[in-house]
Amino acid sequence: MRITLTKSFTFEAAHWLPTFPDGHKCRRMHGHSFRVDIVVEGDVPQDKGYLIDYGQIKDAAGPIVDELDHRLLNEIEGLENPTAELITKWVYDRLKPALPLLFEVRIHETCTTAAAYRGEG
Repeated sequence: MRITLTKSFTFEAAHWLPTFPDGHKCRRMHGHSFRVDIVVEGDVPQDKGYLIDYGQIKDAAGPIVDELDHRLLNEIEGLENPTAELITKWVYDRLKPALPLLFEVRIHETCTTAAAYRGEG
């Protein structure tokens, strides 16, 4: 049986988007209550009945989320232009080595907007 599992995390952070046009509201510094969905995918071993312990996802993602929480994202190396799209890839690239079953990272910037990244291949 092939399945996906999702574990969600939240962090509070500020950013400004330097590539947006002058005068655009996102060019000014502002903050969000971000939600990060970490999605893993794989075949469930019949003898276990589960794909992965949610605690393993928490252990892998926790330090990354902590690095983002209550920060100005523009000051983090690799996030100088912290769009939702680029944040998803940044998180994915750091998480994949510790979480081989990683399928997707989804960043919710607001209640109604999100970006998702599934890797290059």
